[in-house]
Amino acid sequence: MIGIVAVSHSHALARAAVTLAREMLHEQPVRIEIAAGLDETTFGTDAVAVSEAITAADSGDGVLVLMDMGSAVLSAELAIDLLPGEHRVRLCAAPFVEGLMAAAVSAAGGADLAEAAGEASNALAGKQVHLGSDADADADADTGGGGGTDGGAGTDRGTGGVAGAGGRAGAGAGGGAGAGGGAGAGSGACGDAGVDVGSSAAPAESGPRARAEFVVENPHGLHARPAAKLVGAVRALDAQVLLRNLTTGAGPAPASSLSRTAALGALSGHRIEVTATGSDAETAVERVLALADRHFDEEPSGVTAPPTVEHRGGPLPASPGIGIGPLWRIAAEEFTGADLAAVDPAASPADERLRLDAALTAVRADIDRLRARAGGEAGIFEAHQLLLDDTELLGAVHERLAAGETAASAWSRTLGAAADELDRLPDDYQRARAGDLRAVRDQVLVALLGRSAQVISRAGVLVAADLTPAQAAALDPTLVAGIVLAHGSPTAHSTILVRARGIPAVVGAGSGVLEAPEGIVVAVDGKVGTVVVGPGDNVLADYTERAVAQQKQREAAVHEARRPATTTDGVTVHVAANIGSLDDARAAVRNGADLAGLVRTEFLFLGRAAAPSVDEQEQMYRALAEAADGRRLILRTLDVGGDKPLPYIDQAPEANPFLGVRGIRLALAQPHLLRDQLTAIGRVAADHPIGVMFPMITQLAELRAARRILAEVVDPDIALEVGIMIEVPAAAAKAAAFAEHVDFVSIGTNDLTQYALAAERGNESLGALADPLDPGVLHLVDAVRRGIAGRARVAVCGEAAADPAAVPLLLGLGVDELSVSPPSVPLVKAAVRELDTAACRALATRALTCESAQEVRALT
Repeated sequence: MIGIVAVSHSHALARAAVTLAREMLHEQPVRIEIAAGLDETTFGTDAVAVSEAITAADSGDGVLVLMDMGSAVLSAELAIDLLPGEHRVRLCAAPFVEGLMAAAVSAAGGADLAEAAGEASNALAGKQVHLGSDADADADADTGGGGGTDGGAGTDRGTGGVAGAGGRAGAGAGGGAGAGGGAGAGSGACGDAGVDVGSSAAPAESGPRARAEFVVENPHGLHARPAAKLVGAVRALDAQVLLRNLTTGAGPAPASSLSRTAALGALSGHRIEVTATGSDAETAVERVLALADRHFDEEPSGVTAPPTVEHRGGPLPASPGIGIGPLWRIAAEEFTGADLAAVDPAASPADERLRLDAALTAVRADIDRLRARAGGEAGIFEAHQLLLDDTELLGAVHERLAAGETAASAWSRTLGAAADELDRLPDDYQRARAGDLRAVRDQVLVALLGRSAQVISRAGVLVAADLTPAQAAALDPTLVAGIVLAHGSPTAHSTILVRARGIPAVVGAGSGVLEAPEGIVVAVDGKVGTVVVGPGDNVLADYTERAVAQQKQREAAVHEARRPATTTDGVTVHVAANIGSLDDARAAVRNGADLAGLVRTEFLFLGRAAAPSVDEQEQMYRALAEAADGRRLILRTLDVGGDKPLPYIDQAPEANPFLGVRGIRLALAQPHLLRDQLTAIGRVAADHPIGVMFPMITQLAELRAARRILAEVVDPDIALEVGIMIEVPAAAAKAAAFAEHVDFVSIGTNDLTQYALAAERGNESLGALADPLDPGVLHLVDAVRRGIAGRARVAVCGEAAADPAAVPLLLGLGVDELSVSPPSVPLVKAAVRELDTAACRALATRALTCESAQEVRALT
């Protein structure tokens, strides 16, 4: 068994830390020696004392030395030179207290020197996962004694890299004389909530497999003491034991590792899965369950249900695909006090106002260009355009100009103060708008100061804290191999744009990724949400192989895109496209879409001073129909309000616009808008296959009112399909009430998910919670299918329709049509062709019994 030496400036500190570590051992013998202080009361370190402690601790298997800081490290290094005879010694830069506890538990379980050092170095993982902080880098040194096989001058140093919460990294270099001093290499894997750095391989499964679950009933969860009990119970067995926190989705973590077990963040009430392989698999699981039954020898808390869990996010999959390349960043725009000072000291307030007006005009033109390029996602930029014309903000800016401030200073201070006010509000939606204010503030400042606002795309993987919609829209998908965002959400505006451009992306990766050096190779899998910074050769080869396979898969899917999507047992599923522009309609045809399942008509209404006329609408709808080349268009009526207000409609301020007057509620409150739109739609339906869809339906009375207006303006002889969007849980639960009044329903899983889970879909801290595969959301989809019962078509037009994990579940729940972004059509069609509907139904039935979205995703 290895020995351990604690080197500290304070004898009292070392003694207390060793006492705490011994409590984790449960009477198992581990040699732990102390070399601390010049005496019991005088601070300092003594190399001779450290050398003597190493000799006393060494039983022949090596000694791990942990140091608190500064001269303790220097004394430990000098002590190695003073050692008599041969000793295998490793100096470890792990945190002193946590590292000492982890090393002691590992040593008691039979870990060798390298394993114990790894456990000690990873000892902060549990605390980091709980607090959401980023993993720190670690370093260690493996030093042989004088002469002998370990070599006197040999050192093996590994330094940590960038990681998310609980992530570790290692890379070896160094050497020297003696066999023990050759080049060393550390390999690391991310913690359960972190980002992979370096490479690691999961242990291969062999032998019998056993599985069970238990609920943690310890008052403080699986903290150090019960976790140490668990590690000690399984470490000596011939079994590979893995733990997974089913409540939070964290894991798997090896049960032989104290730090990784702690990193599960298992609190009282959390449900834990334990699996084991190997000849002692059943024994291992039985031991864990026995410990859990007696509450790891602690008093139980009596908690029977999981407490509220703070969802910190990622890393989260945001845009599918593999991306590999050197890391690059967008240069952060910074504005100093000198930047905000007058360009011309003699400039008058009138001159400054002219400068501001010119900058606003330039930015409006930039946003118009971005809207044109964004296609179906053009509405994302409407909030920015509205802020540029906000009379209250402009009035405050003009007051500052009149008081003698420069245009740059007045604009910056006004919008900065408004953003700060939003940051202090309790409502998530309103706080999220602070980002819009700051984005517009900086965009105008760039124009005022004559700087280039252009984002220059570079080859490789872009790593950033977050992206504005403007930045996302400007990225060149032929150069940008992938994107990793420290923050963000899979349903944020910028992420939607990235996905529409087909760039692989992972979001919510944690601020640790921002510390990675520019130019280091990064590999991204946007389908499953993994990132590897500085991958080893094997990991890089694996990602490259998968990237090549995905490219071939896409090429084959595009080649077959015009074929029907028919399952292996002969069921044809319509795969439609969500569109919002003429370019989108053309792209839908190129990608083999069977129809346009969702036409976002609000692109005609946003970003203008007055509503479009009937003739203008007819012209656009007709152009879309012609571009669709005979395919049916499902035109959703005006869906504004919430995050898409109209400047020419008076709306009272709402505390929560997403729960306010939006969708059909606004349309019925402004019947002239709905009447004009339905008139234009009816004209085009006279000679093109058209359907009309009403959004945000909650009550049957709303649908009846909308249909009355439709009957007044459209000839009953015109073949016009009528459907509704189901985005509200109440509408899903009572779908049968609508069945006799519609030809189809389309489930908008984006809004349905945020309403069902009370998780605003743009809130990055709730990114992991707002998952459309949550069993509660799936039950609502199932309720729609049961309510409609074959009397009308059931479509899904939210982001879930393009999620590879969701497609078989949706088909199993009885969905007839999937409507996705145009680039996603070929891959979704290809996925459908590989499925059997009976197997899909069985999978969906199992999913409805799951407890979490993570458990559902594990099924697929």
